[in-house]
Amino acid sequence: MFQTRIHGRGGQGVVTAAELLSVAAFYDGKYAQAFPSFGSERTGAPVVAYARFDDKPIRLREPVLVPQALIIQDPTLLHQVDVFSGVEPDAYILINTKKTFAELGIEELGHSDFEYRRLTVPATDFALRHVGRPLPNAALLGGYAAATRQVALESVLRAIEERFPAKIAEANIRAAQEAYDFVRAEKVEAMAHA
Repeated sequence: MFQTRIHGRGGQGVVTAAELLSVAAFYDGKYAQAFPSFGSERTGAPVVAYARFDDKPIRLREPVLVPQALIIQDPTLLHQVDVFSGVEPDAYILINTKKTFAELGIEELGHSDFEYRRLTVPATDFALRHVGRPLPNAALLGGYAAATRQVALESVLRAIEERFPAKIAEANIRAAQEAYDFVRAEKVEAMAHA
């Protein structure tokens, strides 16, 4: 079973990201589930959503405590919420930012035997360029597909296409594709230095 936890703030599409991820996994022929965890249901409040998928039926219903992948849609949460709780050394970490792990004050996470699994992705920039709004969720899913290879990019794009009206879907697909290409280039470089 592959489990993902997504952290962000209300209004950033955290819950939608988990739903899209589970639909993409379903398109890849997997069993999947997604669900949110809300504290305060208001715009800007911290939100966590979970997605898990497997080749066999999933019986678990509890939150993802030990994720194999972590997506952080809002880097301001890094020092406000324990987003790294339960994260193993070999987990994939994608953070929506242009900054490095050192600039974020979490350089110890960037220095590991699995450095190529630790990525920052300027997903908000991609969203602004293509969607015209600071909604990083679709772009981060493109980056996730490239980083983890747990879901196919084509499945992520199909999930986006079916979830949104055509014009919005097209813009989000372009953002996801750009993030996918960005992460592939970053991973190749990181693996070369590992």
